[in-house]
Amino acid sequence: MVAAAPLFLKAALHEKMWGGTKLREYGFKLPSERTGEAWIVSAHPHGPSTVTNGQFAGQTLGSVWQNHPELFGGHPVDEAFPLLVKILDANRDLSIQVHPDDQYAKLHGEKYGKTESWYILSATSDAKLYYGHTAKTEQELRDAVTSGHIDRILRTVPVKAGDFYYVPSGTLHALGTGIVALETQQSSDLTFRFYDFDRVDPATGKKRELQVKDALAVTNVPHRDPQIKQEVTRIAHATMTQLVNATYFAVEKVVVNGAAVLTQEHRYLIQTVVAGQGSLTVNQRQYRLTKGMSYILPNQIQDYELNGQMTLIESWAK
Repeated sequence: MVAAAPLFLKAALHEKMWGGTKLREYGFKLPSERTGEAWIVSAHPHGPSTVTNGQFAGQTLGSVWQNHPELFGGHPVDEAFPLLVKILDANRDLSIQVHPDDQYAKLHGEKYGKTESWYILSATSDAKLYYGHTAKTEQELRDAVTSGHIDRILRTVPVKAGDFYYVPSGTLHALGTGIVALETQQSSDLTFRFYDFDRVDPATGKKRELQVKDALAVTNVPHRDPQIKQEVTRIAHATMTQLVNATYFAVEKVVVNGAAVLTQEHRYLIQTVVAGQGSLTVNQRQYRLTKGMSYILPNQIQDYELNGQMTLIESWAK
């Protein structure tokens, strides 16, 4: 019997008109100077990540999920891997957009809606998010959008490295110029754009399509900031900060300073090294960890050790 091992993953990289080159800082070999997204933990067909080690090397995460449900605590045959984790480089503003809930997404061919979250990895001194709006009624929102004055109701928030934002479906939002973020979200690729700054996509020579009707249909009015509770737990050589514990997923920041013995208490656990370096030890085997590496600890792995000076973002499905 083969001892349980972590599933290390190779990211799927996506070029975007708003992307840049900062993903190189996380160890990725970029296909162009406009690389916007690294889908670091993904079983979505639009960009599956690939296992790089052990008996499943070369297989997509989606294939391992379907053929070996025991690694993930078991799941129905027709259930898709529920989460998608990305690192995004917003070299320019993303479009002003919104994502649907589960019910609306299923009408448009996706298994899941798109509730997401951002952990800000880096940000320029003047960086900001578009997060929510000031419209009090659906008609006020509609009038601002259809009159070409959406800027009048946009809500902007200055950001810095280490900030965290929870973005439930229905929240008008966009990452702004100069932000690199780790995004944990439901496994969905459905976006409805309100506005794209009248930019022309160099790949097509045309403006990108907007989906104003759908965007208006799913946007929460009025906007309300979600209430999230953050808690800190300390053990020897590690500090865990709960960033969000919500309907679809939980996200934590883990800061390691030395050799920390930890326990995996979920069906499976996703971890990404976002700063520093060190090692992971599972079943007496040690794996080197560097910035930008992502892996899944399967259900069979309970006790493990992280050793080094590093920060990780971890998540699990609810």
